Amino acid sequence: MYPHFTDEETELAPSHMAAATGDMPTYQIRAPTTALPQGVVMAASPGSLHSPQQLAEEATRKRELRLMKNREAAKECRRRKKEYVKCLESRVAVLEVQNKKLIEELETLKDICSPKTD
Repeated sequence: MYPHFTDEETELAPSHMAAATGDMPTYQIRAPTTALPQGVVMAASPGSLHSPQQLAEEATRKRELRLMKNREAAKECRRRKKEYVKCLESRVAVLEVQNKKLIEELETLKDICSPKTD
């Protein structure tokens, strides 16, 4: 079957004579075919029945909702980042203490193992 077209569009169908003569196919313009009888108008979708003011209000409402969700997501992101930084700072403190102890132990071992020259 051929696709349906609007009144402004036309359908191109290859001519059967091209196959018989071996020439390049030629196209014939056919009138569009529709499944609806003349005079029948398709009902508009429920979303298209809104006035421009209603559409603007809906767009504003959606924008406000999106901005609110974005604010909440940003707030949560900042909270998680703070928690992450605190964990890193805590880890740095622990590693600094550990590093200091290891340096002291290294110095002690150097003193024990190195020959003393007087």
